[in-house]
Amino acid sequence: MATDDGNPIPRFPPDFLWGVSTSAHQIEGAAKEREPSVWDVFTAEPGRVKDGSTAEVACDHYHRYREDVALLAGLGVDAYRFSVSWPRVNSPGGLDFYDRLVDELCAAGVRPVPTLFHWDLPASLDWLQRDTAARFADHVSTVAERLGDRVRTWITLNEPAEHTLLGHALGAHAPGRRLLFDALPVAHHQLLAHGLAVRALRAAGAGDIGIANSHGPTWPASDDPADAQAAGFYDVLLNRLFAEPVILGEYPEGMGELMPGDVAADLKVVAEPVDWYGINYYAPTRVGAPGGTDSEYGGLALPAELPFSVREIEGRPVTDFGWPVVPEGLTELLTGFRDRYGDRLPPIVITENGCSYEGLDDQDRIAYLDAHIRALHTALSAGVDVRGYFVWSLMDNFEWAEGYARRFGLVHVDFDDPATLERTPKASYHWFRDLLRAQR
Repeated sequence: MATDDGNPIPRFPPDFLWGVSTSAHQIEGAAKEREPSVWDVFTAEPGRVKDGSTAEVACDHYHRYREDVALLAGLGVDAYRFSVSWPRVNSPGGLDFYDRLVDELCAAGVRPVPTLFHWDLPASLDWLQRDTAARFADHVSTVAERLGDRVRTWITLNEPAEHTLLGHALGAHAPGRRLLFDALPVAHHQLLAHGLAVRALRAAGAGDIGIANSHGPTWPASDDPADAQAAGFYDVLLNRLFAEPVILGEYPEGMGELMPGDVAADLKVVAEPVDWYGINYYAPTRVGAPGGTDSEYGGLALPAELPFSVREIEGRPVTDFGWPVVPEGLTELLTGFRDRYGDRLPPIVITENGCSYEGLDDQDRIAYLDAHIRALHTALSAGVDVRGYFVWSLMDNFEWAEGYARRFGLVHVDFDDPATLERTPKASYHWFRDLLRAQR
């Protein structure tokens, strides 16, 4: 497929998995037809969401899933990564919806890839409590028993790092706590939940299981030793803390002592072998020594007491979200994982990669995806075992604390007309469709 520079995107292996991603709370709507989640409680509090919106209706995917599966079929993806709402599964008829969705996907020739937790915790539960991990394993068993005859690929958790940092340490996401380092038990309990979920899925006969962790290179702000030390700590906190228990069965040095319970026994559960390791990639982070004052990065308030500060990556274009566009960072990240973890590293799937831009003729998104897919192929050519790539996202959606102000979709959703919520494929939808055709 030719692009702006006239060079076709290199071919990927014939069994490479191409897909798109969404999450339940961001698109389903029908909030009154399920029990509340922590996000329903959070968005009901004034000032929590920038535009004051909620996901009560969102894209109304719950009622319009057939239309959305038709968009997937028209796009020509191999797979669709969605999430199963734990609050909906807890509600009467909730699993019936996922039954219908999976049947529709299978009929369209699209592989269903459910994520079993994507931040929408039932409001009655709390990740600070160890028992939530066991409750999650029960939820996983319930879903696997119902859908396991048709679903062959599973994801346990989405981005436990962000759910810990944004939701429990900094208070920017649900449930809105500002615990700083006292949020570390949330990280441990989510990782434990992942391991228990892998065991539950294996018991149900599942054979293709992964996790979706977010990662990005950490760049020191300068050669100053203080900046290097701060960057190293940030890398531990946002990358290694969530990768190494899964991949190596151990926490980075000094972190295990901060976790609750019998950590050594728990790590044996966390390290239950996965079939592949999912990475969500958006951008590197430039990190320096703390500046002594509160700071802001990407609209996120960072308190002065953190042992690092996040700095701007200069000289790069940015998305409408203000995130720097650094496609070569994906190559750096993947080759770095290979070099760090060697033969302990499972095959990798890019479970999210995308950008926020306005407009139907979204040439910036096309350029972004083109560059990142090329960067992914460079890593593949360098010997990194990459098996798949999922674009975030199929359609514009409720973008968490940003509300409806950020548009990540290949498909435009008209939120100004809630009566229709009309879907309109963008230029990037047609570009990605043509790319997939050229790859086959």
